[in-house]
Amino acid sequence: MHVPRLRSLPVWQQDALIALVTWVAGALVYTAGIHRLLTSHDHAPLWVRLLELTALCGLELLRRRVPWALLLATAVLAVDIWISPSLPVVVIFTDFLYAATLYGSRRMSRVMIGVAAFSVVGVLSAVLLLGQEWRTAVLAAVSVLPFVLTPVWWAANVRQQRDIAETERANAGQLAKIAELDRKAAVAAERGRMARDLHDVIAGHLSAIAIQSEAALSMPDAKVARAVLESVRENSVSALEEMRAMIGLLKAEGDAETTAPARLAELSKLVESARASGLEVRVESTVEGLPLPAAVDLTAYRITQEALTNAVKHAPGGRVAVDIRVREGVLAVEVRNDVRRPHRADGAGTGLLNMRERAAAVGGELTAGPAGEGWLVRAELPVSPR
Repeated sequence: MHVPRLRSLPVWQQDALIALVTWVAGALVYTAGIHRLLTSHDHAPLWVRLLELTALCGLELLRRRVPWALLLATAVLAVDIWISPSLPVVVIFTDFLYAATLYGSRRMSRVMIGVAAFSVVGVLSAVLLLGQEWRTAVLAAVSVLPFVLTPVWWAANVRQQRDIAETERANAGQLAKIAELDRKAAVAAERGRMARDLHDVIAGHLSAIAIQSEAALSMPDAKVARAVLESVRENSVSALEEMRAMIGLLKAEGDAETTAPARLAELSKLVESARASGLEVRVESTVEGLPLPAAVDLTAYRITQEALTNAVKHAPGGRVAVDIRVREGVLAVEVRNDVRRPHRADGAGTGLLNMRERAAAVGGELTAGPAGEGWLVRAELPVSPR
C-alpha cells in the first residue's frame, strides 16, 4: 500500500491531518490527567479541556492565515491560563507561533522575533517581581520560555533557508536565460559569418563566371575567347573547392582537417580573373612574405575580392588600382576604380555590408564611396595590438 508523503498532499489536507493528530494526542494527555503545569489538581471538568482542545485544533486549519489564526489562538490560550495552564494548549500554541513566523509577511516575521525577544525579558522581570520564591519563579520561567523562543527561532531559520533557496533558484533562472541569449547570439554570429562566406564565394566567383562567359560569347578572336574560358574554368574550380571546404567544415566533428582559407598570397588569381573580365588592373603590394594574422589576411583577401567583383559589375572595362601595404601596425587595403555606372553609395548593398562586418570583426574599419572621378574602397585592419 502506497502512503503519500505529507509534503505531497495539498495544503488543506496537511493542515487537517496535523489538526487531527494533535487533537488525538491532546485528548490522550487530558484523559491521562498529566496536563497540569502549575497546580496538582485541575478544577476544570474534562469536557471544558476537550472544548479548548477542539477549538484550538480547529484553528489549525487556519494556521497559515496570519495574523487571524494567531490572534484567535492567543484568545484560547488566555482562557486556558485563566482556568489553569495546561500542557496541550501551550504546546499547540507553539505551532501557531511557528506558523506566524514562517508563513506571515516579512514584517510579521520580524514582529514575531521581536515579541519572542521581549518575552524573555518580560517574563523574567515579572517572575522576579511577583514571585514569592524567586528560585521557583525563575525555574518556572525558564521552563516556559522555550515554548516561545524555540518555535520562533526555528521558523525564522527555516524561512531564511527558504529565502536563500528561492534566491538561488531565481539566480539560476537568470543564468539560464543569459546562457540561452549567449547561445542565440553565438548562433546568429555564426550564421552571419557563414552568410558572408557564402556571399563572397558565390558573388565573387560566380559573378566573374557570368561576366566572363558573356564576354567570351561576343569575342570573335578564338585565342582571347579561350583565355577567357580558362579563367571561367579556374573561377568555377575555385568556387567548388571553397564550397566543398565550407560544407566539410560544417559537417566535421572535432578538429577535422579542412582546406586552408584563401590568403593575400593568392591575390594574383583575383587579379587575373578581373583582367579576364575586361578590367585593367594595376596592383601595388608590399606585403609579400610578411607574416600577417590569419584572420586579417583572410579579411583583406575577401575585401579585395568583393571590391574587384563590384568593379566588374559597375565599371566593366574600366581601370582599377589595388594598393596593399602595412603602415604603423595597420594593413591598409585600397581598391580604386573608374565609375562607368553609379555604385550604391548608401552602403545598403550586401557586399558593402559584408565588407564592413568583416573589417569590424578583426577590429578594423572600412569606408567606401566616391573619390574624385572614381570609387574608392579603403580598409584599415590592425595587424598588431593597439
